[in-house]
Amino acid sequence: MRGRASRPLEAVFANPARVVISSFLAVITLGTLLLRMPAATESGYAASWHDALVTAVSATCVTGLMSVDVGGHWSTFGELVVLGLFQIGGLGVMTMGSLLAVLVGRRLGMRSAAIADAEYRGSIRNEDARRLVLGIVKVSFVVEALTSLALFLRFWLGYGEPVGKAAYTGIFHGVSAFNCAGISLKHNSLVEHVDDPYINIPVMVAVTLGGLGFPVIWDLLKRWRTPASWSLHSKITVLGSVVLFVGGWVAFLALEWGNRATMGDFSVVHKVMTSAFHSSIARTAGFNTLDIGLLQPETRFVLDGLMFVGGGSAGTAGGIKITTFALLAYVIWAELRGEPTVHVARRRLSGTAIRQAVTVALLSVGIVGLGTMALLLVSDASEGDALFESVAAFSTAGLSSGLFTELNKAGQLVLCAMMFIGRLGTLTLGTGLALRDRPRRYEFPEERIIVG
Repeated sequence: MRGRASRPLEAVFANPARVVISSFLAVITLGTLLLRMPAATESGYAASWHDALVTAVSATCVTGLMSVDVGGHWSTFGELVVLGLFQIGGLGVMTMGSLLAVLVGRRLGMRSAAIADAEYRGSIRNEDARRLVLGIVKVSFVVEALTSLALFLRFWLGYGEPVGKAAYTGIFHGVSAFNCAGISLKHNSLVEHVDDPYINIPVMVAVTLGGLGFPVIWDLLKRWRTPASWSLHSKITVLGSVVLFVGGWVAFLALEWGNRATMGDFSVVHKVMTSAFHSSIARTAGFNTLDIGLLQPETRFVLDGLMFVGGGSAGTAGGIKITTFALLAYVIWAELRGEPTVHVARRRLSGTAIRQAVTVALLSVGIVGLGTMALLLVSDASEGDALFESVAAFSTAGLSSGLFTELNKAGQLVLCAMMFIGRLGTLTLGTGLALRDRPRRYEFPEERIIVG
């Protein structure tokens, strides 16, 4: 009997990806139970199971789509629970577990290293797991501390808030920014600070760093003077981030320049800063300084694209990742040129990487499509709004046109499922659900089919 009872557990822990999925579910469950406590709400009454679950999923998946106002509905205890959830969700459940093992003097074994490697999609190697886990946490806490300090000083000296409140608000938003959660204590996100560079710039920098991914940050810290020595992953991520940022910045600025409902009446400098803010935020976090529902349809379509691509791999951002998008672009370019293999920066891409990129992209398109269709079935949302919310949920960017709070419970749960899938990644989820690897022991004769 004992042997039979242990088989399900052995099946779960045999695959690190399953451990990641199970751990996220455990954190969401714990967060839901904590938020259900009467002490977690301002009213002193227990929150509904639905609101507690939606908040726990959104915070753990660092998305920011909320069914209730975080600063108005939850008490200080509830807000601290939310902060803890997106801190854990940002760093990764398994990374936090590995850190605890290091701190108590235990050696990081092969299984722990494999679990951490699954969480960060191959960026942590077994022999470097201990050093990288400590580096991840150190970098995270340093960036969070500096961002929190900058915001604290601004809220205290610039807005006259009491020291305690300013420190609390600064820490909450600083941690939220680096973890790309986009969760704010203010009911309208950062709209009231749309013209404040001392709020916008620290948030932009923290979100950008979190969105690059830990391997890139680690590479830049070690070799910032010699870009030529950066890994191919770092080069693609940095170049892709710059291209997407500049492209989104210019597109947002051009499309919203004369929109008086958003920034049409702003000064030129103000327009430039606001456009830059939303271009950097859209790919990773859900902060906003403009009402997203008032943007031009064309602008929201641009944001759809930025959110879908997302940020760097092995970081706090979501989306299909910059490297996936870039690999597909290189594949298309090589195919148009008639080249049999794909080369990037004097390196040949493996067939495995190309298959993974195609798989991630197509699965992501399918999930977003199914999510959009589900929203249309259970709500009266328009096609554009349903697509925007679906992309925002799957990419864990968390921007909203205002539809999320208006959706019924079924619609919000659909988006919660998309947040969960998007945070874990389509490949991680697929690996976790697979029973076992099935290597092919033979091949059939090759045959060409007509494409296009």
